[in-house]
Amino acid sequence: MKNNRIAGVIGSGSNPHRSLSEPLGRFLAEKGYHLVNGGGGGVMQAVAEAFQSVKNKKGFVVGVVPSSEPCDTAENRKHYQVPPGYPNAFTEITVRTHLHLSGSRGKKIASRNHIVVLTADFIIALPGSAGTRSEIELALEYGKPIILLSPNGELEEFSEKTTLVKTVEDT
Repeated sequence: MKNNRIAGVIGSGSNPHRSLSEPLGRFLAEKGYHLVNGGGGGVMQAVAEAFQSVKNKKGFVVGVVPSSEPCDTAENRKHYQVPPGYPNAFTEITVRTHLHLSGSRGKKIASRNHIVVLTADFIIALPGSAGTRSEIELALEYGKPIILLSPNGELEEFSEKTTLVKTVEDT
């Protein structure tokens, strides 16, 4: 039977954490998952690139990208654009949103983080900063299963409510 489950992978938008991202991306593709993330750089790009490297993969990479500015007026909507670097080159399906908030404001209603979390059947979180933490908090609030892939304990503060692992093999 075909696996139609969607894995949401979150983590740093600047540090790719390749030793975690690359084996994770390949693992998810080999197991037939679809991948959803924020469509940007860092972990998002590294996981998507590794996912795409798997020959005969069945799943797709979906990137949920922000707008560069608020789309709160007709005039602003005329000039809609995504920020530089979005979507990354390994995103196959781009979901362009009007949502411009991220980072420490990632739980606000105008953040695409809600869409990433709600689209995924489960979340795998790699090390990151305020944006990653806001996505973990959203996933907990929405009741999504979460695996923290945190070999150095960077995400240990969430370990009581999630599954904390140190290697991709443990996911």
